[in-house]
Amino acid sequence: MTEGSDEVLTRVDGNVGLITLNRPKAINSLNQAMVDALSDVLTRWADDDDIQTVVLTGAGDRGLCAGGDVVAIYHSARKDGVEARRFWRDEYLLDGQIGRFAKPYVAVMDGIVMGGGVGVSAHASVRVVTDTSKVGMPEVGIGFIPDVGGGFLLSRAPGALGLHAALTGAPFSGADAIAMGFADHYVPHERLEAFTRSIVDDGVEAAVAGHAVEPPPSELVAQRDWIDECYAGETVADIVAGLRERDAGPAHDAANLIGTRSPIAVSVALEVVRRAAKLDTLEDVLVQDYRVSSASVHSHDLVEGIRAQLIDKDRQPKWSPATLNQITPADVEAYFAPVDDDLSF
Repeated sequence: MTEGSDEVLTRVDGNVGLITLNRPKAINSLNQAMVDALSDVLTRWADDDDIQTVVLTGAGDRGLCAGGDVVAIYHSARKDGVEARRFWRDEYLLDGQIGRFAKPYVAVMDGIVMGGGVGVSAHASVRVVTDTSKVGMPEVGIGFIPDVGGGFLLSRAPGALGLHAALTGAPFSGADAIAMGFADHYVPHERLEAFTRSIVDDGVEAAVAGHAVEPPPSELVAQRDWIDECYAGETVADIVAGLRERDAGPAHDAANLIGTRSPIAVSVALEVVRRAAKLDTLEDVLVQDYRVSSASVHSHDLVEGIRAQLIDKDRQPKWSPATLNQITPADVEAYFAPVDDDLSF
């Protein structure tokens, strides 16, 4: 049985519900219709006794999901932000729904899995990465802040690895994703078809036992000495200074990368991760995310960042404030103000 919209394909094979994100030209980036369709099918399948397991994959060979449709966010932000906030609200409610889903939900995090792609996969009960996985929360590069409950995971990663990922926006491997708590199992890309078939035929546990392998060592974990030390700084400026004090190499690369990011976005991202560490549940973090995103939609840097990266593609954003030293605590605090339509789960 096959159903769903053209952009979210669903079918049932035995007692397994299979969902395919189907915008391959956009690396399956999520739009409002896709979020609505995903929430609808999960709601139905949660109450369908014939469905015992759900499997999420992405169409094409580039990745599960590159994030949200940021061009639509750009146009909404330039107008009044209403559609962007509606998208985020429904997206975060979906992420919470996935986190609470009572049946096995297998997310195949193959290829590119960024931003909103993390939201629909890394909160799953069974999270599978591969040798092609490229996972990340790159929001600070467009003047935005890690959302979709990413802070819940980033704040619970070993040491300061989550802060490193949040402030640089740099992607990390499948092995890193497992080490950081974003994924559970490593299945070679070439085995994915057989793995999915095995879920249908034999169940999730047997499929994992038959196809998952030991992941390679995590390159990020191997660098924890300098990462933990440098990211202990009080402010982003302190962190960058600490990175610069290290010998040339990965620490300097991280400092250079943070230097290209929106100063207000990285400053808020630091606070998002620190506050998320003190929040008890994914839902609590998603409430925080909605407040932060609602503030972001009226910021200069979100529109400017998307313009530079995806509209004009000049890769020359003019951030405002332009430097980290110009960011005040009040600037950061303003992003966490409650909103009239706070999320509730």
